[in-house]
Amino acid sequence: MGALKPWHIAIFVVVLVLLFGAKRLPDAARSLGRSLRIIKAETKGLIDENNDVAEKAEPQYGRQPLQGEVQGQGYQQPQGYQPPPAQPQQQYQQPPAQPFVDPVQRTNDR
Repeated sequence: MGALKPWHIAIFVVVLVLLFGAKRLPDAARSLGRSLRIIKAETKGLIDENNDVAEKAEPQYGRQPLQGEVQGQGYQQPQGYQPPPAQPQQQYQQPPAQPFVDPVQRTNDR
């Protein structure tokens, strides 16, 4: 029912020829093809540019973050050094719920 039949295409072509004329249709198709080629080249260039940036941003090798205390030759913690106290996690508290007020009822009360 919703399929495109051959007579639909024929009517569409006839309407196009009547609207634009037989001389303008090849020029329009040619300019549309050029535009599509330009868009394709530009999008490919943008994709290549993004890939180059991503490759430069990635490190050459991975490192793991340090865990625990630093220990090594010649390292000593200063006298009297105390690690900072652990910060307690603050819990988000929701504001108290307000009763529901129907806006339609509210406008009728005035």
